[in-house]
Amino acid sequence: MQELKPIKEGKVREIYDAGDSLIMVATDRISCFDVILNNKVTGKGKVLTQMSRFWFDFTKDIISNHMISTDVADMPEFFRQPGFDGNSMLCKKLNMLPVECIVRGYITGSGWASYVKDGTVCGIKLPEGLKESDKLPEPIYTPSTKAEIGDHDENISYEQSVDYLEKRFPGKGEEYASKLRDYTIALYKKCADYALTRGIIIADTKFEFGLDEDGNIVLGDEMLTPDSSRFWPADKYEPGHGQPSFDKQFARDWLKSNEGHNWTLPDEVVNKTIAIYEEGYEKLTGSKL
Repeated sequence: MQELKPIKEGKVREIYDAGDSLIMVATDRISCFDVILNNKVTGKGKVLTQMSRFWFDFTKDIISNHMISTDVADMPEFFRQPGFDGNSMLCKKLNMLPVECIVRGYITGSGWASYVKDGTVCGIKLPEGLKESDKLPEPIYTPSTKAEIGDHDENISYEQSVDYLEKRFPGKGEEYASKLRDYTIALYKKCADYALTRGIIIADTKFEFGLDEDGNIVLGDEMLTPDSSRFWPADKYEPGHGQPSFDKQFARDWLKSNEGHNWTLPDEVVNKTIAIYEEGYEKLTGSKL
């Protein structure tokens, strides 16, 4: 059996070239504050891949996506081993658009910090008197540039996203920017409405898109996972402060309150983190992993 090496490694994902398609593997690595931690969170990669699979199926009426299969039987022989089962996705190759498409339905995190400072989030003026974690009157689209590993993404306005895309795709900046915004909002609204029926608030998330061989915009990367989104339990929702969440916020909070951690989590924090991921998956999909 030929051993394959990833052609690209992200903080959490590894990408393999399978000829006319790609295989995206979600590892059990965990990153917080743009740093890959020393711990593995066993089972996390499977949660991320199966969550994306669920949402890609759920939203294909809005936009097509890059997923072909999550069954390793459809992949080269190298992937038919335990380390790849459940956490690997066979995908179409796309020319990825260099914009992270962030949508916020609630005010939290860096958005809240910005609002407290000057009443805006990413240059968008918001109503006065909002409390932390309040639902926004309408979801807002706040794109950012996509940085290389080690660099930080940079928030840009919608108008800047037009220029940014125009430089890279002459004659297409306005068209691509408006489609990315409209797809992002439509995807968020459909999924957030559904999630609420399952007892989960999707506070914010990010999507990534690419172009297929015919030049159509296609949804790529991951979708509405605990790594790319903030999921809050609806029954504990209470504006005015931060919310408990089904994501890596628990690990982030531990790191923030424990100096000298050397980017290593204690076992109980690792175990609690994967339990949170699995609970979120089961609530949203109605099935166990």
